[in-house]
Amino acid sequence: MGQSKAILVINSIAPFAVFPLLHRMTGREVYAEKAGEVARWLIEEAPRTKNGAFEHTVTEKASFSEQIWADTIFMAVLFLARTARMKGDGRIALEALRQVRLHLEALQDEETGLLFHGWDCEAGNWMSGARWNRANAWIAVGVPMIVAETEALCGDDALLADVKRRYARLAEALVRMQGADGLWPTVLDRPGFYAETSGSAGIACGLYKAARMGLVPEALSAHADRAVPAVLAAIGPDGAVGGVSGGTPVLESVEAYGEVPIFPTLYGQGLTLLLLAEVSAGAGEGK
Repeated sequence: MGQSKAILVINSIAPFAVFPLLHRMTGREVYAEKAGEVARWLIEEAPRTKNGAFEHTVTEKASFSEQIWADTIFMAVLFLARTARMKGDGRIALEALRQVRLHLEALQDEETGLLFHGWDCEAGNWMSGARWNRANAWIAVGVPMIVAETEALCGDDALLADVKRRYARLAEALVRMQGADGLWPTVLDRPGFYAETSGSAGIACGLYKAARMGLVPEALSAHADRAVPAVLAAIGPDGAVGGVSGGTPVLESVEAYGEVPIFPTLYGQGLTLLLLAEVSAGAGEGK
C-alpha cells in the first residue's frame, strides 16, 4: 500500500476498488486513507481530455493523449464511486457519474446504441471504429455498479436520468448482437468474428445487475440466462476460462480485433467470477 504516485495511471487504479469494500468489512482506516488518497489523485491530478473525461493512461511506455477508452469506466470510475459511498461524499459521486456520462456521450454510436472502443478528442473520431465486445462489457457491468454506489449521493437527478437512459439504450443494443451460441462476437457487429468469453460474461453480468436494479426491463435477463451455459462450457478442468482475447488497445482496424490471440487471463477469470457471483446472488433471491 506504499505505491508511489509515479505509477498511478488509469489502468493501475482497478485494484484499489476493493479498498472501500475492505473498509466496509473491517473498519480499518488504512483502507479509507489510501482510497481517499487515490481518489484525490483522480479528481485533482489525473490527465483529462479537452472535454473533461479521464484520459486513458497505462503503466506501459505508451501515450494515448486525448483518448477516451471504454475500459476506464471499470478500471477507475468504479473505484471513485465506491469511495464516494465510503466517504458519503456527494462531490466524488457527482464526478463519477459525470465521467460515466462523458464516456457514454463520446463512445455511444447514435445509430446502433453500441459503444466504440475509443474516441480521439484531438482527431474527432473513433479511431478504428470497432464496436469491441469487451469495451462494451466493461461499461455494461460497470455502470450498474457505479449507479448503485452513487445515486443516493449525487444530487443531480437530470445527470442520473441521462446515464440511465443511455445505459438502457446500450443494453437493448447488446441483446440484439448476441449469437445463437449465447455468446457475443469479439466485434459485436461482426458475427463472423470469434465468440469471446470474457466480454460475454461481463455483458451477461451487467444485464442481470441492471434488470435487478430496474435499469432495464426484466425480460433482458433472459439473454444473460442464455449466456451462462456457454460461459460455463468455456471453463476448463483446471478452472481456466478459455475463449478470452488477449490484452487489446485500440487497434488500427476493425479486422485487427479478429486476429487478437486467445488465452486465459486474469480479467477473463474475474469477469467470469463476477457473472457466477451474480447468478448465485439471484438464486439466493429466488430468481
